[in-house]
Amino acid sequence: MQRIKTLKSLSRAASAASFLSIKAIICIGTVYWAVAESLYLSGTGALVLGVLFALPTAYVLLVVVRMAFDAETDPANQ
Repeated sequence: MQRIKTLKSLSRAASAASFLSIKAIICIGTVYWAVAESLYLSGTGALVLGVLFALPTAYVLLVVVRMAFDAETDPANQ
């Protein structure tokens, strides 16, 4: 099955991806903030926790972008 890649479908995919990515970043950032404040982390501890949260965040953003692209370029959705 051929994907439909027009300017309209790609702009919709980009809009959906950015919307969902912002929501994911807000949720993950809130969890990071709650954990850091609960453990009274500051400076180096907060930086280490941020690095630990970076990899799952990047994975979630990759999944969100792929999901939005697949949904918006699927011929059944046109």
